[in-house]
Amino acid sequence: MEMSGEPPDVQALSDADVRVYEAVAGLVVAGGTATLERVVHAGSLPEETVRHSLDTLTRAGWLRAEGASYVLGPHRWEVEY
Repeated sequence: MEMSGEPPDVQALSDADVRVYEAVAGLVVAGGTATLERVVHAGSLPEETVRHSLDTLTRAGWLRAEGASYVLGPHRWEVEY
């Protein structure tokens, strides 16, 4: 996935990346914090997969790290919860 310029199209994300993004979004929208442990639990994925996806999504700008938690980065598409 190319990381320069604008974030890649959402359709370029892997299934795991989408699941991790949705887990973070769900936790944040519910008023919780999206820590690694909570994302692993919410996404029902192995920790290593979640770590890789969080790194990919953060480098691409889809997510932002805030301390030990993650929040949504700027985007032009809607997530409904």
